Amino acid sequence: MSDFHRPETQDRRHHENPDGLRPESRIVHPPLGEVAGSRLLGVPLYQSHLFAFDTSDSLSQAFEGPDGAYFYNRYGNPTVRSLEDAVADLEGGTGAVATASGMGAINTVLLALLRAGDHVIAQRSLYGGTVGLLADLAERRGVEVTHVSGDDPAEVEAALRPNTRVLYLETVSNPITRVTDLPALIAVARQAGVVSVVDNTFATPLLCRPIEHGADIVIHSATKYLGGHSDVLVGIAVFADQELHREVWQYSLELGASVDPFAAWLTLRGLQTLALRVRRHCDTTLDLAGRLAAHPAVTAVHYPGLPSHPDHELARRLLPDGHGGVLAFDLAGGREAARAFTESVRLASLAPSLGGVHSLVLHPASTSHRMLSDEELAAAGIGPGTVRMSVGIEHPEDIWADVEQALAKL
Repeated sequence: MSDFHRPETQDRRHHENPDGLRPESRIVHPPLGEVAGSRLLGVPLYQSHLFAFDTSDSLSQAFEGPDGAYFYNRYGNPTVRSLEDAVADLEGGTGAVATASGMGAINTVLLALLRAGDHVIAQRSLYGGTVGLLADLAERRGVEVTHVSGDDPAEVEAALRPNTRVLYLETVSNPITRVTDLPALIAVARQAGVVSVVDNTFATPLLCRPIEHGADIVIHSATKYLGGHSDVLVGIAVFADQELHREVWQYSLELGASVDPFAAWLTLRGLQTLALRVRRHCDTTLDLAGRLAAHPAVTAVHYPGLPSHPDHELARRLLPDGHGGVLAFDLAGGREAARAFTESVRLASLAPSLGGVHSLVLHPASTSHRMLSDEELAAAGIGPGTVRMSVGIEHPEDIWADVEQALAKL
């Protein structure tokens, strides 16, 4: 069903990790250059966008691929390459393409893979920007889109067509935290020759590595947890094999969604504390979810760490080290209650985005998913009173005190 063929003999893993280091250690020691007589402990910032050559042949060869010599930042940059290599290493990929935003990565991947008349199978509960892009691809580019629940491989198999090109999933869905059965769904796509793309932003490579479950491409909005400090805008796509990496890299040159070296440098700096932050996010979010579930103003809590979550058992298998730093909850008073709550928090901020050190709240129905009709919101599991919260690294008791005082005002 796809004209993309994977070489059967090609190793899908980035490398064999000869040092035997765990991911928490490898992110502290990203790929670095060498200097005479000493070792770098920080990645240099190569802000220059242009590199010169001594011969015309060497410049010509630099145009050949993503691993060639640096000559122009749209094609590659040493600082950007360090970020790409670091995230590819964490995800177990062969290479990566960094972009100027998470949506830049999603657009680059989908536009590179899809042509008019192709068919995409996509999870129903997705980030609003992805939903909007898929709708635009259908309306203006003639790409057919079928939405599925994300928890039933038979549903994906039934949706397959001769022109199916891509299966698009999120490890943990935005905003209602449904956990996707990656091994089962990706197996269906692989059997059919369909490229599987997984947005792993919510989970991070420390909680789940989709390539280990058969994914072809893993996407991150590195703006979120990888950067971690709400001071950078970066996206990245990691590839399980070199052929697909080269195909998407080649298209990225024409799209021009290149990341700035300084943004890549900031992301690398944030990446080194990822393990510490993710552990804090997970622990505090689980504690908060349990308290919210017992509050009379809350009708439902969406967090896979809770036994009441429909995907709890799947999450225990797929995300054994934690269930992330985002939860959603439904307020009994509907849209007006959600408005009152998001305007009453004081420690947390009413703001978009997620994954930073600050706690943030958002009303998806009026913001990130405002393009959906009431019926489409309901199908995605988003109610009028649904609030998404990205739980920061503040003290857990201070976060709960803030949430509790806001709930008391409803």
